[in-house]
Amino acid sequence: MNEELVNEILDKLRDGELSEYHVTNEQFLAFREFIVKREDFKHFRGIAQRGGSVLYKYLAEPRS
Repeated sequence: MNEELVNEILDKLRDGELSEYHVTNEQFLAFREFIVKREDFKHFRGIAQRGGSVLYKYLAEPRS
């Protein structure tokens, strides 16, 4: 995954175009590398799934 694709996905989550996004175990490290650089990083919640994948959602209120 490249930074442009990840930011496009994260922008769609933020804007409500996507309600959630599934990241596979293989994609996780690349995806996380870019998500932690964002100013709105704390608005994203990653929910671990069985098998090592993660389901990301955007929160209106940042997590603490």
